[in-house]
Amino acid sequence: MEQEVNTRGVSERHARLILESYERLLGKPLVHVNAQRSAASQLFEAPFVVLSHGTQSDPVLNYGNRAALQLWEMSEERFTQTASRHTAEPLIQAERQRFLEAVNEKGYIDDYSGIRISSSGRRFRIENAIVWNLTDEAGVYYGQAAAFASHTFV
Repeated sequence: MEQEVNTRGVSERHARLILESYERLLGKPLVHVNAQRSAASQLFEAPFVVLSHGTQSDPVLNYGNRAALQLWEMSEERFTQTASRHTAEPLIQAERQRFLEAVNEKGYIDDYSGIRISSSGRRFRIENAIVWNLTDEAGVYYGQAAAFASHTFV
């Protein structure tokens, strides 16, 4: 995948992969893209959390928008060096793995809730998250993404 990086650290191509995969699977746009601004900029500034991880055997986060970086209390550089599993508490990682396998089978899940943990140890419950597979027009798999607007600190 081409990696033309913009000022937000994500390539326009990766932003479009997130947006187009979502729309193909769910039949509606994640963000209504304004042609006057880049998709990457609009995704970064969305008023809800959006993140993604790659295809490694222990997937590493490769994107977090402003809301995700704030919630997990990380810089973009640190966030994109974090294994996805480290966003969940150790006691529920087995549950998280079963969930990710279910997403792989169906392509997406649109009602996920679960406890996550920020870099400072703050626990929060994400609610009604949508998790989907990232694929291009040819069906090539690039990882998974998630989006959610609701969370509660616990």
